Amino acid sequence: MAWSDQEPPQPARIFTLAEATCLLPRLERYLRAAQQGHRVLLYTKEDIRKASTHAALGGGSLVGVQYIRALEQVYESLQAIHELGVIVKDVKAGLCDFPYHLNGRLVYLCWKLGEEAIHWWHEVDQGYAGRQALPSRFP
Repeated sequence: MAWSDQEPPQPARIFTLAEATCLLPRLERYLRAAQQGHRVLLYTKEDIRKASTHAALGGGSLVGVQYIRALEQVYESLQAIHELGVIVKDVKAGLCDFPYHLNGRLVYLCWKLGEEAIHWWHEVDQGYAGRQALPSRFP
């Protein structure tokens, strides 16, 4: 049974708008690092695939070290974001959610890399397409 049929899982952390806003500079650094690592993974993917098919024959790859470092960079960046309690929805787009209580129910404050502040929120069962602008007097 999917969680959409029942209550969503409880997040590790509930944010205030101020707390989420304070994390944006750090979150931006982590996301950019994850994106850089992802680009390296895409760039080296074909060479790594070829090397893995010849691994039994002692094959290797000149980009193997780059690939491993990029894996570590993506993992460490996403782990750091996870430890903050932020939910990464899309690394490539830099889309993140912050669990938030609005009028007694769980919703997500929504932020995308490149936005200077958090201006959006959405229900937990909706995504980017369901974003709504924060009212000027957001609780």
